[in-house]
Amino acid sequence: MLWQQPYMLFRRGENCMERNKFLRSSQAVLDSVDDQLRKSNPPEVQETYQRLCAQGYSDQDARQLIGAAVANESFMILVHHDVFDLARYVATLRNLPRLPLSHA
Repeated sequence: MLWQQPYMLFRRGENCMERNKFLRSSQAVLDSVDDQLRKSNPPEVQETYQRLCAQGYSDQDARQLIGAAVANESFMILVHHDVFDLARYVATLRNLPRLPLSHA
């Protein structure tokens, strides 16, 4: 499953604090996805979710892929001190399941 892949970064007993921080931030991203789906705001999130499910992705995998778009936009804001860009976010959603490239 897609959501299991990041856990491979951590081996048993290694860097427990970093793993816990990662798990909390991952849950925050999924909470954001769920909120956007529930409110259908922006509407492209719901459209993307339905498209991914129609392509055969499970509920969980579709939400994880959308979460990658949320994380990408958050990265742009936090690391590059950019402002939220709806057009960029929607473009990222429309490109799924192709994952966004790192903007580092």
